[in-house]
Amino acid sequence: MGHQETYRHNDAYAGFLATQDDGFFAKYAETLQPARPGARVLDVGCGVGQVVRRWQAAGCDAHGVEVSEPSVERARAAGLNCVTYDGRHLPFPDGHFAAAGALNVLEHVEDPEAFIPELVRVVEPGGRVVISSPNFFRVLGWQDYHHSMRGLRNKWRNLRRLLAKRRQRKTAPDAVRFDRMEPVFKEPFEPDDDAIIATNAPEIGFFLERAGCVVERMECTDRHVAGLVDWGLNLTPLRHGMFNAFVVARKGR
Repeated sequence: MGHQETYRHNDAYAGFLATQDDGFFAKYAETLQPARPGARVLDVGCGVGQVVRRWQAAGCDAHGVEVSEPSVERARAAGLNCVTYDGRHLPFPDGHFAAAGALNVLEHVEDPEAFIPELVRVVEPGGRVVISSPNFFRVLGWQDYHHSMRGLRNKWRNLRRLLAKRRQRKTAPDAVRFDRMEPVFKEPFEPDDDAIIATNAPEIGFFLERAGCVVERMECTDRHVAGLVDWGLNLTPLRHGMFNAFVVARKGR
């Protein structure tokens, strides 16, 4: 059974997603929401539909896809346009959406190098793509919730790995791949621990560009932060060694 299939009938996973508040989704939802009234927008890994509900209330033609059947059942019971999918192929034609994105999904997919171009495929030329994921190569930070981020030894290893991967993107781009991790399953369910992909902003941006996008910004803050603090955190390349990977791009025309 593939990793993504572990979510297919996982009621604990659906229950966890239902506890997430609007503040968790706010920056992602606002960044991705199209300015054009009635435009189609897609949330991949929509959970129980909080983001879809927000877009729908704003007048968008909002859609969501999710591998978790219990999550989709909850979303559809609330009147939201959400469907299950296989975690690989999005059930939509090319260029179908004005915008599409994935929040905390990429670290759980089995083929992230294929997931990103598939996400880009369903967006119209000039449309926006947003991918937000943890930065598993943290060098700076505190309250590190994943074992790969904790301790000075891991942070030193992460710095060396980030620099090595930057060199690889320049010298051997065809060999670039996301690093894989062994998942850790806990009771009660904690989805960050069972991640299988070591996501980070520069590699997300690399694969978005390879899929035909122009990256507009890469930030380490996936939630709203006070203006000057947010500006300072994202001012220098140090942002690639902190917190999260929040990448905003536009599909080329």
